[in-house]
Amino acid sequence: MLSERDPQPESPQSGSTGRIVISVDAMGGDRGPAAVVAGMADSASKNPAIEFIVHGPEPELAQLVAKRSELSGRCTIRHAEGVVTMDDKPGQVMRNGSGTSMWSAIESVRNHEATVAVSCGNTGALMALSVIRLRKLPGVNRPAIACLWPSRNPGGFNLMLDVGADIKADAPDLLQYALMGASYARNGLGIERPRIGLLNVGTEEHKGRAELKAAQDLIAAATETGNFDYVGFVEGSDLPSTRVDVIVTDGFTGNIALKTGEGTARLVGEFLREEFNATLLSRFAALLALGPLKRLRKRIDPRRQNGGVFLGLNGTIVKSHGSADATGVSAAIKLAFRLAESGFQDRLAARVASAALAGQDAAQPLEQNRASE
Repeated sequence: MLSERDPQPESPQSGSTGRIVISVDAMGGDRGPAAVVAGMADSASKNPAIEFIVHGPEPELAQLVAKRSELSGRCTIRHAEGVVTMDDKPGQVMRNGSGTSMWSAIESVRNHEATVAVSCGNTGALMALSVIRLRKLPGVNRPAIACLWPSRNPGGFNLMLDVGADIKADAPDLLQYALMGASYARNGLGIERPRIGLLNVGTEEHKGRAELKAAQDLIAAATETGNFDYVGFVEGSDLPSTRVDVIVTDGFTGNIALKTGEGTARLVGEFLREEFNATLLSRFAALLALGPLKRLRKRIDPRRQNGGVFLGLNGTIVKSHGSADATGVSAAIKLAFRLAESGFQDRLAARVASAALAGQDAAQPLEQNRASE
């Protein structure tokens, strides 16, 4: 459900058939273009309203696409010789990346040929190129990467940002993250009035760094303008809880939390496999528990939650895991399509613009109070 307070979006970019166009970087992922094209085909088979521009070496991509009947008439190949590797430095890519598939994929969004770009490539390079080619939204100081976190909420996920776009964030930046996260939750996850929490070392108001305390005041003052509820400080244990829908933090803390969660999930999975294979009786127990274990695996499968969204730019970029297989790529494309279909980018731009003045108005009395102390 879309909030009535969100401005109505313009029509998303569509191809000649009226389908929503997704720009896909076929290169740069650990599994190569075959996995990316397979993920595109999986998405196309499930969604007749989707169309692709895929970027990479044309001879190689043409062979892969020709083998997928689902992509017939729904995929345009955009030739790009260069590939951004996981080892390439963002500065190097910014200077020399104009011939790469990643650059080409972003250009399709910049030129309004596609609504969203999807890439499995180098995160730092992707963010750097996105900022340079798409530019930041007016009023946004630092873009953010938002990710989905498995939770007990009805939708199955909480949203967390930033998770690595920038390691720094002052109070106004955290306010912008709250506004962008609320818009994403509303338009991408269907949460009419999201609950925002600010990640801290405790829920008590006296805890945390000075910028967190200042951000708390700014976020609390912007709830009506941003159309969200502020629940206050939250702790790490609240990330998967029902207390909050959106967790706001700086990129340094968010990235550590994200990687810790992924590593813990892998460790628990390994422990379960070891225990179920330990004895003959445990193997029998594993057979009895096969159904519940499959449902649990599907529920927490990181491939099905794949896709971090770059927020705060003049265009939407979805970052897929570098190790994503066809299932993971398909999940990232599904997220990209959902955001494009909702008109998310236009809604986000309007929300940030309208809230910027409110944030400035809220900050003025706080600064005056601190100056008088």
